[in-house]
Amino acid sequence: MQFADRLNNVETSAIRELFKLLGKPGIISFAGGFPDSAMFDVDGIRAASNQALQEEPGAALQYGATEGYQPLREQLAAFMASKGARDVAPEQLIVTTGSQQALDLLGKTMISPGDKVIVEGPTFLATIQCFRLYGAEVISAPVDSDGVKVDVLEQLIAEHKPKLVYLIPTFGNPSGAMLSLARRQKVLELAVKYQTLVVEDDPYGDLYFGEAPPPSLLALSGQVPGSRALLAHCGSLSKVLSPGLRIGWLIAPPELLAKAVMCKQFSDAHTSTFAQATAAQYLKAGRMPATLANVRKVYAERAQALCDALRKELGDAVEFVQPQGGLFVWLRLTGAGGKVADANVLAKAAIEKGVAFVPGTPFFAQNPDHATLRLSFATADVEKIREGVARLAQAL
Repeated sequence: MQFADRLNNVETSAIRELFKLLGKPGIISFAGGFPDSAMFDVDGIRAASNQALQEEPGAALQYGATEGYQPLREQLAAFMASKGARDVAPEQLIVTTGSQQALDLLGKTMISPGDKVIVEGPTFLATIQCFRLYGAEVISAPVDSDGVKVDVLEQLIAEHKPKLVYLIPTFGNPSGAMLSLARRQKVLELAVKYQTLVVEDDPYGDLYFGEAPPPSLLALSGQVPGSRALLAHCGSLSKVLSPGLRIGWLIAPPELLAKAVMCKQFSDAHTSTFAQATAAQYLKAGRMPATLANVRKVYAERAQALCDALRKELGDAVEFVQPQGGLFVWLRLTGAGGKVADANVLAKAAIEKGVAFVPGTPFFAQNPDHATLRLSFATADVEKIREGVARLAQAL
């Protein structure tokens, strides 16, 4: 078959390929980026779906507007207001089938073959694949514990004049880094200075362990005149409520939002109205704060257990910054004491010892660091985390 040329720019996800190796009995996996299904508020979601069918069965089960189910758009606007973005009107957002669709719509509407886009190095693997699918040249901006290095980012923007800059400012995947308040303000200033669209992806911002993170770029945009017109914000309920609902949203300038709606019409007509009605009822019922408090507590305990075990079992063979939220710890192998320094090599040895993780290489659009790896603490309890790290130490 003669497939589209655009498929030459992408390959299957290394993470999805890794999952094929996880059928081994008793394996402890730090590989997935999934929330723990044991913490889903099943009773709350069941009640919300029943309420949706009771109140508006016709609307919940019928075709709907491409922009989204209006009661959900209203609830999401209120949800954003509770997080500091108080001037988001329901008409300024569209509901997407997960935030992944929001990224795809941005690729469709903004990227032509040969365009340059800047992402963090490392960043969400699916974003690299999505943007390359539309023909983008993807350029990496380096990250440290305070997020993207804004001085280097400015140099790259000035040099490459990208179509857009994509960032995960809060507890990035895979880095776990949190962009500092000063850097957030600088990013917005750069957007205005260079008239460059900035895409803020925020699926993890609600999963903080102690103090709340700095306000989102969206919430801060009012402080930097002109920045709101150059900002797109992607949100999701997948990590805090349920991935299976596939509820995400895109907030963007009116012209961009209109183009995204048009492209969504071609893709899926609209996100599941039943899922949207269920999510709307759930948010309306006011259960989200208690749900978030629970998952924050559990993930904080697991993150602490993982970091403590890494220090105890692996010592100076690894270096990392303890995350303040999210789902991931980003590790770098130092090679100290003659230990393995290539995460791709370690991954195979780890599988043999009954533990899995994702090597860091695929998360880089350019100049991959083969010593890096991502560990997710979300789905293993504290006891399994300790055992998994002990197995990792044996593999190392």
